[in-house]
Amino acid sequence: MPLRHFAKWALIAPALALLLLLFITPIGWFIAESLAELGSASEVWLEAKAVLGSRAILGAILNTNGIALTVTLMVLAIGYPLSYALSRARGLAFSLVLICVVIPYFTSVIVRTYAWMVILGRNGLINQVLLGLGLAREPADLLYNRTGVIIGMTYVLLPYMVLTLYAAMKAVDPRLLQAAEGMGAGPLTVFAKVFLPLTLHGVTAGALIVFILALGFFITPALMGGPGDVMMAMLIEREIELSQNWPVAALMTIVLLAITLLLYAVYARFADRTEEGFAR
Repeated sequence: MPLRHFAKWALIAPALALLLLLFITPIGWFIAESLAELGSASEVWLEAKAVLGSRAILGAILNTNGIALTVTLMVLAIGYPLSYALSRARGLAFSLVLICVVIPYFTSVIVRTYAWMVILGRNGLINQVLLGLGLAREPADLLYNRTGVIIGMTYVLLPYMVLTLYAAMKAVDPRLLQAAEGMGAGPLTVFAKVFLPLTLHGVTAGALIVFILALGFFITPALMGGPGDVMMAMLIEREIELSQNWPVAALMTIVLLAITLLLYAVYARFADRTEEGFAR
C-alpha cells in the first residue's frame, strides 16, 4: 500500500473506531440480542411479516415520512432566504443573524419544545395576539396536533439547514455572479441560472440531514402531537418501555435504519453525478 494511502487511513482510523464503538456496535448488539429471543429464522420472518402488516406500524411509517417531508420543505423554505441573507450580511448584521441561528442550536431540545408549547397553547402568545387583533373569535388549536409537531420540529431543525446552506453559498465565487450581470442578466436570471445551481448540492445535503434527523424525532412529536401523529421513534419507545417487546422494537429499528440508509445511498449517488457534472 502506498504511503499516502496508509496516511489517509491512519487519519480517519480514530473516527472510524469511535463510530464502530459508539454507534454500530450498540445497534448491532441490540438487534442481534432482540431477534435471538425469537429463536429460528422462520420465526423472525413470521414476526417481520406481522410487523410490516400491522396497520398501526404502517400508519406510523406513513406519519413519520409525511411529517419528515413536510418539515424538510418548511425548513428549506425558511432556511434558504435566511442563509442567503446571512451569506450577504457583513459586520453587526452578520453577527446578529448568526447568533439568532446558533444560540438555539446549543439549547436543549426539550427546553425549546416546552417554550413552543407555551407559545402555541390556547392561552399562549399567538392566540392572545390573534384574539387581541380580532383575527380569531376563539383560540386556535395549534397544539397537540400535526400543526404543533411541524412548527416545533421546524424550529428545532432549522439551524442544520441554515448552516449547511450558508457553507454552500459562501463557496460560490462572486465573480461568476458579476460575470452574469455583466452579460446583461437580471437579478432573477442570475439567481435561477447561476446561484441556485451552484448551491443545489447544499440544498440536497441540508434536506437530507433534516429529513434523516426528522425520521428519528421523539421528544417534540411526543409532547406536541396528538393521537394521530405517532411516529416510529415513539412506537419503538413504547415497545421497549411499556410492552417489553424487544424483538418488535428491533424490527422497527431495522425498518427505520433501512429507510435512512436508502436515503443516504440516493444522496451519495446524486452527489457523485453532481461532482461529475461540475468536473466536465
